[in-house]
Parts: sequence; C-alpha cells; structure tokens
Amino acid sequence: MNRLLIVGVTIAVFAMVRAALGSDPEGAANVAGKKELPAGNGFAARFPGDAGLKAHADVIFADDFETGALGAGWDETGNKSGKVLQFAPGDDAVGLGQRCLRVEAHLGKDTGGGLTKWFESADTLFIRFYTKFDQGCDYVHHFVTLRANTGLRGGDKWSGFGGAGLKPEGSDRFSTAIEPWGNWGRFPAPGRWNFYSYWHEMEPSKDEKYWGNSYGVPTAPVIPHDQWICVEFMLKHNTPGQPDGEQAFWIDGALQGHWKGFNWRKTASLKANALTLESYITDRWTKNPVNVVSFDNVVVARHYIGPVGRK
Repeated sequence: MNRLLIVGVTIAVFAMVRAALGSDPEGAANVAGKKELPAGNGFAARFPGDAGLKAHADVIFADDFETGALGAGWDETGNKSGKVLQFAPGDDAVGLGQRCLRVEAHLGKDTGGGLTKWFESADTLFIRFYTKFDQGCDYVHHFVTLRANTGLRGGDKWSGFGGAGLKPEGSDRFSTAIEPWGNWGRFPAPGRWNFYSYWHEMEPSKDEKYWGNSYGVPTAPVIPHDQWICVEFMLKHNTPGQPDGEQAFWIDGALQGHWKGFNWRKTASLKANALTLESYITDRWTKNPVNVVSFDNVVVARHYIGPVGRK
C-alpha cells in the first residue's frame, strides 16, 4: 500500500471515529448494517410471557406490572397529585399479561411522570421494555433514560440527574436516553426513535450549551400509535479514558441503530446504574391537553433480551 493511500485510509478512519463521538442525527456513523450484534429472539423467548424470567442469571431487574402496588420494586415514583400513573389492562394477545403501567400527562397541570430504579451495574447493559402511544399522544420531550451515578448511596446516587445544558466532567455522570424524536416537527408525532446522550466528550449545540447529542435513524419507520412496540437498547461501558464504548437499539427485535467510539467515562467507578421509565412532556413540544403512554415488561440484563416469548 503506498503512502498516499495509507494517509487517505487513516483520515477516513479518524473521520468515522469522530462522527461516532459527536451528535449523529442523520445516522452517518450507524453501523447496524454490519450486524455485529444479536437480533430477533433473545433469552426471553424461553420464558413465555416473561414468566420466570426474573430468575435468569443475566437479569438484574424485571417488572411486568402484574402484581404489587404502584411503584413496588422501584425506588422513586413520579406521580404528581396521584393523577399521572395508574395500572391499566395489558394485552395478553401479545404476551404482555393482564396489567400494564399507564402514564397520563396533562399539559399545563403536570409534566407527566414515571418510575426510577437504581441497580448494580455491569460492563454491558441491555434494557428492554414495551410501550404504546395512545392515538391522541403528541410529541414527548423525554422518555426512558439510563444514567451513570458515582454510587448507589446518599448523594452519590443523584450525581447523574440534572445537568441539562452542561457538559459532564467524565467522573461525575453520563447518560443516554431512548426517545421519540420529532425533528422539530418534521416527523409526525410521536416521531422516530433516537438516542439523546450526555458525556464528557459531547459536542456543544449552536447556542454553545451542551444539550444531549442525538443519534438517529431517519430512514426508519415513524413510531405508530395504538400499537405495542418492543424497544431494547444497549450500553457498553468504555475502558476508562478510551473510546471503546458503544450504544445500540432494537425495535421489535430488529437492530436499527448501533454506534461505537464512545469515551463515556474517565474513571472505572462511574457506571450506568439508574433507569428512569417516564413520559415527560412540555408545552414546547406538546399541544394536546392529555397525552397517554403505556409501559410493560421492563427488563434490565447483562445480555440481549429480545421480544417477549409467546405462550
């Protein structure tokens, strides 16, 4: 290989790495097409309706909302005036049992709500949940977020919360959220699936503040209303200080997005250890007075989970 070709290849590789590190709303650095990750059925296929899945060695946390009081098994409940969260009938026809979590957000009265769980982390994490947007649901501002906190006790467990518009330091927090993205109204509500990520090497926005960097798949189908959707996403921790971290997401078992090259953290003690399941709205995005999103069959695990097994 001649010297000019070597230089050209080096520049191309460097450009690809940089693309993965910065915001990528157009999916230029999306490597899902290489099919380096599993897809289709995962270990959940061996547990029809997720029955008994909690006992699997790779499962860190699971909730199918079939039993217990509202918020049981979770650590924080966001339910303003007791009018945002409630149980609702599930959909046993798609393997989701008799009960699900319903989030009813009211414009001008609340911003929605949800549940948060802290847990012992792992090198690679997979989060799977089912969701459904009611027919009248408009754009959602924030959705399901995985956060890294400096610890699981006291003030340490809150280090990954807040900080909107600010760049993390690399030893305090990082986060990634799987969200419906409306692309400033260009996509019909609720939008297309998208990552919204904060970490210490993120790019600034045009206003020179650090809002979450976006990772999208603009060629993917628009998210449907009134239909249960299996959403799964993965975060691979990086070697501290090295750009070998990853994130990916699957919709109904199909790998849609996969990005590499993240230097999520500078220190090994900083780990993704909190999951917030919520529908958060603001009047900047949402115009409908009532916006309903349902959730079911949430799982946090160390390996690919896949859609719920059918009975």
